[in-house]
Amino acid sequence: MNTPPTARELNLCLCHACGQPCDMTAEPTECDRCGAPLHRRKVKSLTRTWAYMLTALAFYIPANLLPVMNTTMLGSGADSTIMSGVLEFWQHGAWDIALIIFIASIAVPGIKFVSLTLLLVTVQRNSLWARKERSKLFRFVELIGYWSMLDVIVVALVAALVKFQALGTIEPRLGILFFGLVVVFTMLAAMSFDPRLIWENPHNKEISDEFTQR
Repeated sequence: MNTPPTARELNLCLCHACGQPCDMTAEPTECDRCGAPLHRRKVKSLTRTWAYMLTALAFYIPANLLPVMNTTMLGSGADSTIMSGVLEFWQHGAWDIALIIFIASIAVPGIKFVSLTLLLVTVQRNSLWARKERSKLFRFVELIGYWSMLDVIVVALVAALVKFQALGTIEPRLGILFFGLVVVFTMLAAMSFDPRLIWENPHNKEISDEFTQR
């Protein structure tokens, strides 16, 4: 049975901005619908993904070392880092909030760093290993990225509830800003990575110029 032609063989590609199928033989190579420039692959995908991920990793260190909030109860106050906040909530019986903060602030960023590094290294090494599984891994990284701001939301909600109950005050500290930057740059890293590079074969005649110049 003959295999159907690929989009490359038909000189077609999808616009990265609006998703419109476009003819790459037309001049200039711009989307007919939105006018965005056309590329078969995301331009400099690996370079930009590495840059965003390393920036997020640099912000991740102060995000965990610096306090994310200051809690004042009955006149006495104390700063809390992410991990100390998890332990404090756990010791006071709020294990559900502690679990949410731990997953959103410790587990999710760690999983994203490890997963993106694995994807980047295997693509750069032109690995043929577990392509289907790596594609699923990328979709998983995209999925958990939507829940990365849970820690910031929890701090905001707890601060509002404590002030509402007039038991004390909770104020955000510098660490929460760094954590927010970690979330933003990890999401940018996932958005910059082109999962189609997982399926590219450098020994195949269909390899594009974007792959060799990535």
